Amino acid sequence: MDEVTAHLLVVEDDPDMARLLRRGLIAEGYDVIAVDNGVDALITLRDNTIDALAVDVMLPGMSGFELCRRVRESGRTMPILLLTARDAVEDRVFGLDSGADDYLTKPFAFAELAARLRALLRRDASAKPTLRVGNLTIDSLEHKASVNGKQVAFSPREFSLVRLLATHAGDMVTRNDILDEIWGGHEHIDQNVLDQYVSYVRRKLDASTTGIRIATVRGLGYRLETLDAPEHTLSAEPGR
Repeated sequence: MDEVTAHLLVVEDDPDMARLLRRGLIAEGYDVIAVDNGVDALITLRDNTIDALAVDVMLPGMSGFELCRRVRESGRTMPILLLTARDAVEDRVFGLDSGADDYLTKPFAFAELAARLRALLRRDASAKPTLRVGNLTIDSLEHKASVNGKQVAFSPREFSLVRLLATHAGDMVTRNDILDEIWGGHEHIDQNVLDQYVSYVRRKLDASTTGIRIATVRGLGYRLETLDAPEHTLSAEPGR
């Protein structure tokens, strides 16, 4: 995707902030639509091609969290950046679990907002539409995963974890890289959360049918392996 032609949707109910964001993003070369509520945002998504969203959390009627959830439930996978004055860890976690890709706390410098959007758009453009590892197929466009044609029910966060590991199949992905990519940072996230999500995914990907496993590299990260691949000496839990 050429970032100067990307189409952005800004959802912000403060007219002054919305005007500043729209003007600044247009100056960056984006095509920008701004709305002030979640319902209009969903209508805009239905009627327009949108490549990324910048969404305020405190919206009238429908919160930014709820908007993220509805966007993901509709199957859309474009990047979502949440904007909020709420900086508690639980708020950030809740926003990311709702389907957001990144979280920016107000007040922020516009340069940081622009940089985060560029990073999200680059990441989205580099994602392969379909990945196949073993008997697992991941469809990034439909946000679905299947094993031998049978769909596997993943939450948005679980899907992102599987897709990240599958993108780097055979290679170790560090714990911090996973947290940065999927949770938006590792400094304020309890790393036990990652272990829990890996456990959830392992239960849904039976090795006998998928032909793959998630191997633990003790103290470092995780690696998605096919069962016919040679053992890696760094794998710490051979039974997992």
